Amino acid sequence: MITKIYISHCEQDELLARELARTLWAVEIESYSSLYRKARILSLAERIRFGVRQSDCVIPLITQDGVRSPEVNQEIGLAAGLDQLIIPLVESGIELPVLIRHLQPVIFYPDTYEDALGKLIQGIRQLTKLDWLKIKCPYCGEEMTQYISPEEEVDKALLAGKHLETICSYCQRNIYLDPRTFRPVP
Repeated sequence: MITKIYISHCEQDELLARELARTLWAVEIESYSSLYRKARILSLAERIRFGVRQSDCVIPLITQDGVRSPEVNQEIGLAAGLDQLIIPLVESGIELPVLIRHLQPVIFYPDTYEDALGKLIQGIRQLTKLDWLKIKCPYCGEEMTQYISPEEEVDKALLAGKHLETICSYCQRNIYLDPRTFRPVP
């Protein structure tokens, strides 16, 4: 079961990593990243080793900057050495690093990143059971937990170009969710 994911990325891709972390949070998957400013008592190397070892999966963000990053490549090497499940999230046109060249990546274009996140969540959902969805109401700000929509319902919404719909448990207002990322749509 996948409950924790390590996000490998370079500093320049911090915004992409945060968006990925928010999407994982929405489907109740904890994420680690070496660039988060947590656990400063530990060295960066220890935070990386801890995060990769404790994760069920590693997602390297491979962009033009990421593919040249020594840190990203070292994190990939560590994950491969520990025989971790690796799912590369790769910018179109970028060649995968040699250690993961044999893997099937989730490819994204800069303007279709959310589509790629949807494919990634769909793939994770096929590997593991995802039951719960965390939603922060855009109206009252309360955080609630609900059952995640069935895959068939998500697929129908994606094909129709529509949003998923739910109701806030606190303020009782309708909330529309992006079926790719499960985040509220303004």
